[in-house]
Amino acid sequence: MRKEKIIEILADWNFWEKKPELGIARQSYLERLENLAKTGQVVTVEGVRRSGKTTLLLQYINRLIEKGVESRNTLYVNFEDPRFFGELSPKSLQEIYEAYLELKESKETPYLFLDEVQYVPAWEKFVRALHERKEANIFVSGSSSKLLSAEFGSALTGRHVSLKVYPLNFREFLYFNRLEVKGKLDLVSNRARIKRFLRDYLEFGGFPKVVLSAEKNEILVRYFNDVISRDVAVRYRVKNIEKLQALAKYLLTNTSSLVSFNRIKKFLHISLDTVERFSYYLSYAYLVYFVKKFSYSLKEQEVNPRKVYCIDTGLRNITGFRISEDAGKLYENLVFLELERRGRDVYYWKNKGECDFLVKRGRRVDEAIQVCFDVEKEETRKRELKGLVEAVHKFKLSRGLIVTEDYESEERVGQKRIEFVPLWKWLLQ
Repeated sequence: MRKEKIIEILADWNFWEKKPELGIARQSYLERLENLAKTGQVVTVEGVRRSGKTTLLLQYINRLIEKGVESRNTLYVNFEDPRFFGELSPKSLQEIYEAYLELKESKETPYLFLDEVQYVPAWEKFVRALHERKEANIFVSGSSSKLLSAEFGSALTGRHVSLKVYPLNFREFLYFNRLEVKGKLDLVSNRARIKRFLRDYLEFGGFPKVVLSAEKNEILVRYFNDVISRDVAVRYRVKNIEKLQALAKYLLTNTSSLVSFNRIKKFLHISLDTVERFSYYLSYAYLVYFVKKFSYSLKEQEVNPRKVYCIDTGLRNITGFRISEDAGKLYENLVFLELERRGRDVYYWKNKGECDFLVKRGRRVDEAIQVCFDVEKEETRKRELKGLVEAVHKFKLSRGLIVTEDYESEERVGQKRIEFVPLWKWLLQ
């Protein structure tokens, strides 16, 4: 690629002459990124596309400059810029870096940000060499968990730390809608508004641009298509895109349900191997998550059906077919996503009864959570309580939690304490 073209692209994205659009700051992510940078390792920023990785990197660069780092001592490269398409090769990073060094005025160690770096072949070799020579503070972002982990596993073992970025959680969603909840007084005084916003959050999800835009459905359709085409089909050389899309829609339609690859094989008329490969591709792109049944036997975990969850309820709603149990399934999906954000090790449990979530720390289960949208229905209430209480007894827990639409209470079942908490309040804890 010609040096003049490289500099032209870089100038449009960097802070050298102007300040790019920075959006709304997500302070918790900025603080975590800042702490990871202090380790001296390569920092990777991972997550589904459009979750806010690019904005986070730009906001961090802006913070560096505000703290006294020269703007020319930072280099941000967005490999999703269309002008790079068809031009990227194993030599591209070296060419870009050399072009930047000619512009760099400071002798200080530069800050290098490589956004959506998976588009560059053999990028990890360049990053490793630069890191070992201590030539730059390096930040790398990507939208594929498999690609990043595989390449770092082979080239940068022990040399990187990671930050996962998700679409907005409910507290952030409220903040983006100009409602900040700081304590119990805010919860009480804004209860009605919070519950209205929860309906919007369930319907359209938490992608930052979607939250701030009036064209929500159109953006969500584009995001879904981009994940399928760019993060899966192109990256893994999938030719049967029609079946890939059909599988993705099937999984999103069945959010919060048990799925069997064998059953999907018969439904979509494709081989079991194809179903498994395509499903894992979709999970590598962070579109879906598969949760295993809890068992101390790894073999039993593998042979049992898995529960599927979607990265964003807005994506689920725009692509999945509507079913009567939508509200309960969307509530369960939000609970899973919040547990995932909190870094919990999550399973479902099924014996005589069922429990939606067992949370494991180390080798011990220390929390059991059931999700029940309409706890007022006696039959539903008995079924959900039965599964939860069974799990609480099985794993010797003192309490169990039922997340509800709006019911809040506490009950005793024998010696066990069962708490009922509304979803909106649990999400803000």
